[in-house]
Amino acid sequence: MNQQPNNPLHGITLEHLLTELVEKYGWDELARRVNINCFKNDPSIKSSLKFLRRTPWARTQVETLYLHLKNSPWNR
Repeated sequence: MNQQPNNPLHGITLEHLLTELVEKYGWDELARRVNINCFKNDPSIKSSLKFLRRTPWARTQVETLYLHLKNSPWNR
């Protein structure tokens, strides 16, 4: 079994991560925080996942935002 003890995103799917961000912030606020068109123009989980899987820099920004959300003292 390949364990990744230093990877805080281990075991979290991109779909779960994105769904949680949309539930917390909504599409408008998410687009403000991560400036990518798939969050601005007719956003959906499906189209956003497709874009994020093909675009490493955008995925990194979304993952960083998710980690900030999870590590926030107000999220407890």
